[in-house]
Amino acid sequence: MAESVDREANRALRARFDEVHGQYRQLRSGLDELRSRLAELRVTARSDDGQVTVVAGARGDVVSVELTPAALQARDARALSRKITSTVHRAAVAAVAATQDLVAGYLPAGSGAMEFLRTGDFDTLLGRADAVMRGGERPT
Repeated sequence: MAESVDREANRALRARFDEVHGQYRQLRSGLDELRSRLAELRVTARSDDGQVTVVAGARGDVVSVELTPAALQARDARALSRKITSTVHRAAVAAVAATQDLVAGYLPAGSGAMEFLRTGDFDTLLGRADAVMRGGERPT
């Protein structure tokens, strides 16, 4: 009888392992695709008057800044600096939002990683692991 119970337990464990391993392979495959898409992500922002164009990458990093000839004709360096800075900021914010939207399609809903991307709060990133370690939640 004990041997029969052991076989059943082993079958159940093997089935669970196969399920988790399949989920891992699917997630891993998706992350490779996500990495490529993030590397290619570009977001463009323009100043209200169209004189400044900024392209930002997935992390909000500036890829390029373009000025029209009209931007230089005013000869007001401070105003142009503010316009460039404002446009860079808008491009960075839009890039971060686009990154969050893209990543959301690859991670489970309610993922600590998603919340971390949104808030930058490391506690949300590690919250579930902390709960498991404290015994407050069972890992799935």
